[in-house]
Amino acid sequence: MRISRRLLSAASSVNPSEIAFFSQLSQHWWDEHGEFALLHRMNPVRVGYIRDKIIESARDDAETVEQGDRLVSQRGSKILDGMSVLDVGCGGGLLSEALARLGGRTTGIDASESNIKIASLHASQDPEFASQSSSSPQKLQYIHTSSEELLAKSNGAQYDVVCSMEVLEHVDSPSEFLRTLGDLVKPGGHLFLSTISRTPLAQLLTITMAEDILRLVSPKTHTYSKFVKPSELATFFREELKWIQGNPPSLGQGGPGYIPRQQGEFRGMAYIPWTGRWTIPPRGVPFELDCNYLFWARKPRSLASS
Repeated sequence: MRISRRLLSAASSVNPSEIAFFSQLSQHWWDEHGEFALLHRMNPVRVGYIRDKIIESARDDAETVEQGDRLVSQRGSKILDGMSVLDVGCGGGLLSEALARLGGRTTGIDASESNIKIASLHASQDPEFASQSSSSPQKLQYIHTSSEELLAKSNGAQYDVVCSMEVLEHVDSPSEFLRTLGDLVKPGGHLFLSTISRTPLAQLLTITMAEDILRLVSPKTHTYSKFVKPSELATFFREELKWIQGNPPSLGQGGPGYIPRQQGEFRGMAYIPWTGRWTIPPRGVPFELDCNYLFWARKPRSLASS
């Protein structure tokens, strides 16, 4: 398949034209009614999904149900307390700030310097982040860099949680990008992605409707050929990264994109125009994964030496 060959290419993932495009829009990041209005509305859904998967995994890791419930209760609203978090392609910091409020020691990185400036400025105006002490670990910091540069300069630093939302469909080399993200995740840690499937429905909704007709986002924001199907991601994480163990089941048992529950998960996201909100539809509904979707995977602890 075309995208599969693209997934297996090896090159820097940063696309200068994509970076320049989003740099021009950087001043609009925190305008809830502007260019990034759909992302503002999507953000609570993304954050809620991350929170729920961390809670679910904490309970799975606990020796008893009571122990899991106690851990979740102790953390309360700070479910990421004690965890290091990396937000790759953070843009203006919409997700980064939310993750920091969940207790994570959060680092946002972006290849666009103007995005980082906007994100840093916005955080500096929030008392929760502006009052950070230089003598204690930062709740939230931003760095102008790419994921590849961060990995090369970090001397093997890894994170408990790595997120990259609405980024995969904008990079030049998905394989290089995904491998780098995987290397940045601690064994036993979590990777969260959101992206768009390469289907006629996705082309209709995200390009024809959202860009060309309704102008909800700027034209040329998306390139259809860069969209990635869930089944392709599942195959890559199974065959290339070795994060998914076991052979894929038959179509009757979940399809080629099926992943065992404790290893990973795909969930669709749908925008409901008459409510102005995003939602995660029930599993298995028609077209669930045919447009926007979330992907979570957990890095096996057995890869500690990789």
